Amino acid sequence: MTIPEFFAKHDFSAAVDADALLAEFDRQMDEGLAGRPSSLAMLPAWLGTDKDVPVESPIVVLDAGGTNLRVAVVWFDRAGKARVEDFQKYAMPGTDGSVLAAKEFFAKFAEFLVPVCRRAEAVGFCFSYPTEIFPDLDGRLIRWTKKIEAPEVVGTRVGAGISDALFEATGRRLPLRVLNDTTATLLAGKTAGLSRRHSSYVGFILGTGTNTAYVEDAARIGKIAGSGAAGSMIVNVESGGFDGAPRSDFDRRAARRYGAQQTGLFEKMISGAYIGDVGLEALKAAAEDGLFSPGAAAALLALRDLSTKDFDDFAANPFLRTGALADVPFSEDDRRTLLAVAEPLFLRAAALTAVNVSAAALRTRAGRDPLHPVCITIDGSTYYKTRTAMFKSRVEQGLRDILGPRGVHFETVFVEDAPMIGSAVAGLIA
Repeated sequence: MTIPEFFAKHDFSAAVDADALLAEFDRQMDEGLAGRPSSLAMLPAWLGTDKDVPVESPIVVLDAGGTNLRVAVVWFDRAGKARVEDFQKYAMPGTDGSVLAAKEFFAKFAEFLVPVCRRAEAVGFCFSYPTEIFPDLDGRLIRWTKKIEAPEVVGTRVGAGISDALFEATGRRLPLRVLNDTTATLLAGKTAGLSRRHSSYVGFILGTGTNTAYVEDAARIGKIAGSGAAGSMIVNVESGGFDGAPRSDFDRRAARRYGAQQTGLFEKMISGAYIGDVGLEALKAAAEDGLFSPGAAAALLALRDLSTKDFDDFAANPFLRTGALADVPFSEDDRRTLLAVAEPLFLRAAALTAVNVSAAALRTRAGRDPLHPVCITIDGSTYYKTRTAMFKSRVEQGLRDILGPRGVHFETVFVEDAPMIGSAVAGLIA
């Protein structure tokens, strides 16, 4: 069996139909904005990008999204450079194994804010958990992820809870502007706009998971009709849930590892938590189909897990002596086969990523003037650290191939500590 025959047997193609996928993204984005059934949640962030970022004005920033919680005071100089002061890192409340009541949880946050609470008039709060954002920029926690043990907080307004706890501790009340990490990544691009005028903004994260945010005309967000919202508004696409991309046998087999939880289908095709799963299923299928030598096939079939990092590292250097694949007795031909199986998986991920980002850029209806391109701020270790198939370069070429012929000018931007910087922007312009 040849490699092309192998891929055909398992319904896999590294090439994607960009036009068809863009049309499906656009259709589902419309449905989600209208509040109709869609795999794209299209959550309004209740923040726009029209206001200029004040310079030399300090804002307190909270960044909560994993096992660590970061606190700082941030201000921007006239060149748009962020100045970070009084930075502290704490353990995220609820991650030490104890179960916190809501009052205890909020009191912990207040304790962390006490040293800096008199340096600003508001807090930009990047809260990277499933949260419904309200027009006043508070947020109601929908559910915890990442093993946070504070069940009473679910269903509450986290901004108000922390603000009340801070007032109780200090007599000072600060409003908290709550946003998720993808919205914050988009807003981090505003700091680049202090020296370059952009016509609109997109934020994209490709790390352990993936998500996209972009700027939409508020009049097109049907599910907030009657709210009085006007102008433009950032929309959190929740693009990891997109279900319109063709899936292969490898994807279906990898998804079964997560039982009945058949969600986040697009995320499972392109993000760092899952590409290794898909790769392992592809390698096992190749072993079953006789593409590897007997010794290598037996070792691959015995593997239980393969991280994306190990998969990428070995595909980038198939003589690597560390990682999950290091002890597989590959022959020279086996190593060539592994490359032939692995590289197309990363090529497909790059192509799908380019379509995803392009769909958001096109929705902005901006970038027609080369003087004022769309600013696409990209964050995430998978995007910047994946080496196989020149991943980052492939994505950027895909963006040029899709957006160039459609007359959209853009630039991709990296902002260090984008969630923290974007949260500062949110606190200052809200």
